[in-house]
Amino acid sequence: MVTASAKTLGHAGSRSERSRTVLANPVGGQRTDIISVAGRIAIYAAGLEHSGPPLLLVHSVNAAASAFEIKPLYDHYARSRRVYAVDLPGFGQSERGNQHYTARMMTDALHEVVERIREQHDGAPVDVVALSLASEFAARAANERPEAFRTLGFISPTGFERKPRDARTPGTLGRGWLLDALYFPLWERQLFGLLTMRPVMRKFLEKAWGAKQIDEPLLDYCYQTTHQHGARHAPYHFVAGYLFSTDILRLYEGLTQPVWMVHGVRGDFTDYRHKSRIEARPNWQISVLQSGAFPHFEMLEVVTGSYDQFQAALTAPVATATAAE
Repeated sequence: MVTASAKTLGHAGSRSERSRTVLANPVGGQRTDIISVAGRIAIYAAGLEHSGPPLLLVHSVNAAASAFEIKPLYDHYARSRRVYAVDLPGFGQSERGNQHYTARMMTDALHEVVERIREQHDGAPVDVVALSLASEFAARAANERPEAFRTLGFISPTGFERKPRDARTPGTLGRGWLLDALYFPLWERQLFGLLTMRPVMRKFLEKAWGAKQIDEPLLDYCYQTTHQHGARHAPYHFVAGYLFSTDILRLYEGLTQPVWMVHGVRGDFTDYRHKSRIEARPNWQISVLQSGAFPHFEMLEVVTGSYDQFQAALTAPVATATAAE
C-alpha cells in the first residue's frame, strides 16, 4: 500500500480534486489513496501498533454516504486493534467520476482494498464489518475469495426485505429509464441539490434512527460531503437500483465464514422477513437491538460488546473430556 497525496495521483489539476481538498477526512488516522478499477480510493488506518487480525469497516450507500458513518466503531477499535475504514468509490474522499456505479464495481473495489490491507499484514485474512447495503458487496466478495475474509459483520444489512432477491444468476435492480431521468439535463443538478438540502437529510436520518434525536456531527458531514464536485453520480446509480443485487440471498446462504449480524427495530429499515433463510445456520450469530439502523451511534457499548463476544467465541479454547482411567 503506497501512501500518496492527492497531487501524486494524476488528477491534481482537475476541478474535482481541487474541490475535495475543502472536505475534512471523515475519520482520523493515516490516510492512504490507492488507484483501483473504480478510480482513486481513500483508505484510513489507525491502531497499527496493536496486534491481531486487521479490521475493515465499510460504510453504507445513500445520497450522503462516507466513512463518517462508521466513525464510532473506528474510534473505539483504534484503541485496541488495527482498524481500517474506506470511502467507497463515488463517496467521501474517494474519486467521484461520472462512471457507471454498480454492485460489481463496489465488490471489485472492496477486493482491492482487502488485498492492500492483507499485504500490510503478511497475507492475513481480514475481519470485515459492513453497514447496510455495503453488506451485499462484502457478502459477494467473501463468496468469491473466502480465504481473504476471516469473519464478516453486518449491521442493518439489506437484502432480507420484501420480495426475496434470490435469482440464480448475478444481476442488479438497475433501471436504465430511471437513471436517464435523473440525468436529464434540465434538472440533473437541481434535483440532487434538493435531495441534499439539510432538512431533507435530517428527515432521512430521523427515518433511519426511528427517532427525532440523531447524531448532529454525522448530519453536518453528510451536508459537507454532498456538496463536493461529482457527489451526485454514485447516489444516482444507487437510486436507480444498480447497487442492489438480485441474488443477494443466495450469497448470504453461501457464506462459510463466521458471520455476526445486528439490526434494530425502529425506523424505516426494519424489514428482515427473509432472515429465516440464514438464522439457523451454525456460522451465523444474529442480535436484535432496541435501536434504529445506526445502532453503533445509539448504543456503541452494546454493539461492540456483542461483536467482541462473537470474536472471543472464535478463539476460546474447546473443552475436551478426558476419560477416567
